[in-house]
Amino acid sequence: MVNILFFFLALLFFPFELRAQDPPSPYLQELLQQAIVDKLHQDRYWHLLLHYRNESFGGYNSEVDDPGFFLSPHGKIDPEAELQATLTSFFSEKLVGRSQQPAQCAFVARYHWLKEKLHFHDSKLLPQRCERFDSWLKELNPDSITVIFPSAYMDNPASMFGHSFLRVDQKGQTAETNILAYTINYAAEVPPNAGVEFAYKGIFGGYKGFFSTIPYYMKVKEYRDLENRDIWEYRLNFSQEQYHRLLMHAWELGNAYFDYYFFKENCAYHILSLLEVANPTLHLTDQFHFATIPADTIRLLVRQKGLVRKVSYRPARSTLLKRKREAITKEEASLFSKLIHDPQILRQSEFLQLPQYRQIFLLDFASDVLRYSAATNPDHAKNYHDHNRTILVTRSHIPVPSALFPVEPISLSPEHGHQTLRVGGGIGWRNRET
Repeated sequence: MVNILFFFLALLFFPFELRAQDPPSPYLQELLQQAIVDKLHQDRYWHLLLHYRNESFGGYNSEVDDPGFFLSPHGKIDPEAELQATLTSFFSEKLVGRSQQPAQCAFVARYHWLKEKLHFHDSKLLPQRCERFDSWLKELNPDSITVIFPSAYMDNPASMFGHSFLRVDQKGQTAETNILAYTINYAAEVPPNAGVEFAYKGIFGGYKGFFSTIPYYMKVKEYRDLENRDIWEYRLNFSQEQYHRLLMHAWELGNAYFDYYFFKENCAYHILSLLEVANPTLHLTDQFHFATIPADTIRLLVRQKGLVRKVSYRPARSTLLKRKREAITKEEASLFSKLIHDPQILRQSEFLQLPQYRQIFLLDFASDVLRYSAATNPDHAKNYHDHNRTILVTRSHIPVPSALFPVEPISLSPEHGHQTLRVGGGIGWRNRET
């Protein structure tokens, strides 16, 4: 009698524990069996979503190193076990991954692909509302994807070979407003003042690499304005479905970290892996066996027939200033030098007698120089800002828009430069000696 009473009390107060012991539903069993018959665990797309690589002596190993990315205890090395665990998790509301969401929402790309392959019945496998993902996607408002390549930055060892990331161009944006778009960036999480440790850990995978979503204007400020790096933009020719697949997987990678390797599994490598998810007919990452140099990946993308729709150039601030300096006459240069140091020149005849379009050019140029000086010389930034305010007030009194100033790049774009690995020789003459 006591045992029977305890049983009914357990049913009353612990229903969830008993439910967890229930056998898999017949529909889940059906899906698991169909996945085995279709050999979905061997499908290239499943391997792309889980970042599996063939091991030298057989088997698989995922490049993802975050245990929370896998739903099976053996998921890192067993594609079939991970697929079965994924299907099973879709029937549960248990929160998984670093983002702590139901599996359908944490791994939306897996869900959509398996639904497409196995034709889920919504009445038997109820789709869950993924409000966080939907809100993120709505904020991105994607229309196209652009690969961004800031040129090399010699003051930072991690950027000596350039960098690459993605920009999600929004619907209705133009070349002037896409600076407000968001980016998808992969980078190592490095503590400040890493010193010698930075080189060692960067080479041998001692840091964790994470994907992040950052506004493009912040990256432009960092690369173009502060580090004086030219930026090249490669708009891709993907379909809307391909864009959607890429973004679904980018969302999934918010649940993951990778061990960061400076030479191989770096920013450029993982950006290529995202493009392969968008279009699995592309074979990009397997072209790089020992080192993935960002400039080389750009060359590879441009070589893919029909992949790059448009190439744009965003000059570094120093490049812009150099080209503007070349565009003024000797007399204007003398006047410009005075203008930079003494705003009173604006009221004098030697400035006022210039044609209006040249006044506009010199005022715009002066503002560019003063903003650059303020950014690179913070100790005197207030003086530069005050002077620039005077320049801008004067400019505002001329109600004529500035003429477009095309900037010729100082160096070749990465796809037209020489190969990364190159050996050359030369000869010179000094003090009558060869």
